[in-house]
Order: sequence, then structure tokens, then C-alpha cells
Amino acid sequence: MAPSLSSSWTQSFPAKPTFTEKDLPDLSGKVYIITGANTGIGKELARILYAQNAKLYLLTRDESKTQTAIQEIQSSSPKSAGSLHHIHLDLSDLASVKTGANKFLASESRLDVLFNNAGYMGPEGAIERTSAGHEMHMGVNCVGTFLLTKLLTPVLLSTASEQTITARVVYISSFAAELFGEKNTGLDMDNLDYHKADRAAKYRYGVSKLGNWAYSIDLCKRYKSQGLIGVAVNPGNIRTELFRQQGAVFRFLTDPVSYPVINGAYSLLFAGLSPEVTVDKAGEYVIPFGRFGAIRADLKAATREEGEGGNGTTRQFWEWSEEQVKAFL
Repeated sequence: MAPSLSSSWTQSFPAKPTFTEKDLPDLSGKVYIITGANTGIGKELARILYAQNAKLYLLTRDESKTQTAIQEIQSSSPKSAGSLHHIHLDLSDLASVKTGANKFLASESRLDVLFNNAGYMGPEGAIERTSAGHEMHMGVNCVGTFLLTKLLTPVLLSTASEQTITARVVYISSFAAELFGEKNTGLDMDNLDYHKADRAAKYRYGVSKLGNWAYSIDLCKRYKSQGLIGVAVNPGNIRTELFRQQGAVFRFLTDPVSYPVINGAYSLLFAGLSPEVTVDKAGEYVIPFGRFGAIRADLKAATREEGEGGNGTTRQFWEWSEEQVKAFL
């Protein structure tokens, strides 16, 4: 089921960013995690936050590339009183996720925002799987991300209890979630590992991004009363390395409606730090380049239980994810 024409248009040709570095206060004392922050949107977001004196943890696989990124970010704001730290993280390896989370927790007692920015978009072809056996898109974009968030939830809740503003978990969704999400449920709970039927890589990617949206909904249900909310954001059609495994034809077709990396960073900045994102807005979807929008209408049924006229899929997906990671908790 396709999104509406108006939704497609407004997300493909977005309005100007509404929340940028000019709107940020001094971030001294604030602590942020950004996964996948050695390139693209994550790196640009780190640059913006560091310039405002934030303490940042960049969780990535490639230490050498990350150290280069850290040097470049530091050079861009030589007067910053912030700091940048690298922790190794491989979302396709749940043991690595636990080790990375524990390293952070050994160093910090607060976390203001977790930006789950890292993601995987694979090429068409045979299904790749993580070390735990999950299809790679589902394993990296959902299961690994879920475990990291689960392990860091206590420190996020602790931080939320000490301040008047929310602590947040930002999940990166995509317009592909609306293009490929199953009608009404979004997710085919009986085929998350694709044992019933293989699907194209673009479908598997889109469904994993739908899963990120589902996490934001259920995290809000569980924790918004304690000041912790989840925010799913479509950053926009951004020119990043995420598309490095896609073919030349794909890049040729998408480039005319693709935007610079800074625009994607502004989408995440709005989701993570805008004062417009309050407990009252918990569960709202953020669209490019930092504003509230509506996800495909039929998907709302997944957020409600059967007794409420829905199908309970977001809750089922959360519970399925808990089963996948329970050995690492």
C-alpha cells in the first residue's frame, strides 16, 4: 500500500529546516551517543553538537575512520569545550553491542539522547545474515539497535528523572518504510526471518525501517510517563554512504531528489533536541527536514491493540525483539 501523493510530495521536496545550530543553547554538561557517526549524517550531527560544547560518544565499527572524523570535527570548532570519544560497536554482533554499551556505562552516569543513526542497506541478491542468524537488515537496523537501546534505557531514565525536559531515543526511519510496510500491520510477524518467502533487498530495508518506527511507538508507551520518549524520523533523501552498495542506475535516478548531508542532520537535530518534541508529542513522526508529519494512515492500526480496533503489531514486534536479545541482557 503506497503513501498518499501529498505525503510523498512533502517528504521528497521538503520545506526548509526549522531547527538548526542557530537554535541550540550551550550544551555543556549534556551527553549524547550517535551510532554510525564516522561519516554522513551522524558525523555532521556530531559536528553540530560538538560546536555547542556537548560530550559525544561515537559508536562505530571502524576506529581508524572514526579517529579521522574526530580530528576533522575538532578542527571545525577549535574553541569548543566539548569532547569526542569512540567506542567500538558492530550492530550485526550482539556480543559487540553489549560490550560497547557496558563501556559507555562504565564511563558515564547520564545520557540525554541516544541517536540510533547507524544502519544497513544491502544490495540485491542472496540474503546475508548476522552472527545471530537474523537477516542483515532486520539484525542491524532492528535487533542490534533494540539491544543497544535496551541496555542504555536505565541511564536514559535516570537522566530524565533529573531534569524537566525529556530524554530521548531517536530512531532513523525512512520513506521506504511507508513504501514497503505491509498493509495495516507494517510488519509480517510470521516472516521476519524470510523463511516463508524471500523478498527483495529494498523491501527488507523498508520493513526494517518500519521496525524502527514501531520501536519509537512502544518505547513511548512504556516510558513517556517517566520522561523518556522515542522519536522516529525520516531524515530525507540524503546523499550518504548508505547507498554505496546500490547500483549506478539507482544513484542516477535518486540524485535529482537527494539533498546534502547537513539537511539530514537537521532532521535528527529536531528529533533529538527541539523543544517542540515534548511528552505530549510522544509517538509523533518527524519528516524532513525537521517537522512533524503523518506516517501512512493504515499503519496506525499497528499501534493499537485489538480491543482498541487495531492489531497490536508494534507491541508484538517489541516482544519478539526482547526474545531475540534476552541472552545478552
